[in-house]
Amino acid sequence: VRLTSSIVSPLTATCHPACLAGAAGQEDWGRLMVLSPRPQLGDTPNEIAIHTAGQSGQKLTAVVSALALMFSAYSLWDSSLKQPDLKLFVPPVIHYSSPYNNTNFEVFEIPVTITNEGGRTGTVLSVELEATNLKTGETKRFFSADFGRWTMEKARSNGYQPFAPISLAGKASRTETLLFHTKDEQEKPAQLVTAPGLFRFRLMLDEAETDDFGPLDRLFPKKPGSVGFEAQLRNYDARAFNVGTLPLFSTTGRSAKSADELKK
Repeated sequence: VRLTSSIVSPLTATCHPACLAGAAGQEDWGRLMVLSPRPQLGDTPNEIAIHTAGQSGQKLTAVVSALALMFSAYSLWDSSLKQPDLKLFVPPVIHYSSPYNNTNFEVFEIPVTITNEGGRTGTVLSVELEATNLKTGETKRFFSADFGRWTMEKARSNGYQPFAPISLAGKASRTETLLFHTKDEQEKPAQLVTAPGLFRFRLMLDEAETDDFGPLDRLFPKKPGSVGFEAQLRNYDARAFNVGTLPLFSTTGRSAKSADELKK
């Protein structure tokens, strides 16, 4: 025991002041390390930039995903679920004939294109025509009787194809030449067209009702397709009816479409 004390005591007694100062400095540094906060993740500029970019990328991904979902939902509705939306188009030239004497029979030959802009199938049961002589103010009604071009040869041989309902799938279209006959024997006037002049026409579709979605379809009904236009008969010669027809020309020189009906 004495030997240990004699060894340690001289060392302690003879320790240089610099050693003591070093010991004190180590204690101060230790206290500094304890008091100073350790660097956290994201404290450096690079880490902050990376973290911010990550958040922005997540937001962009979410926005793109939401837009893609909305587009897919709209495409499904537009291509499969949307109600039938039938539109009519009529070219700038139509034809007229009145081949029989002492009757009220008249015939208009009108090429039409029908398109279905809806997603579900639509069916045209018939097409109605109202024709007005703008000079006399008289209006006469006609119905879609046959398909094809009017000629007396076909009329004598009964060579026309009778009109039948037209079914159009979603986004489909069909073009036909329709022959419109006077609606019935009591229809007045007896002769709507007797001289050159200006006439107004209105075609209206009689469509089959669609109720695939029941109350929802009845809550938001679609108006039947229709189109209105004016045409001019430039010359009148009844001898033409012995063979065929007389042409009437659109006053605009362009095809009429269903959207034009809204402007009238």
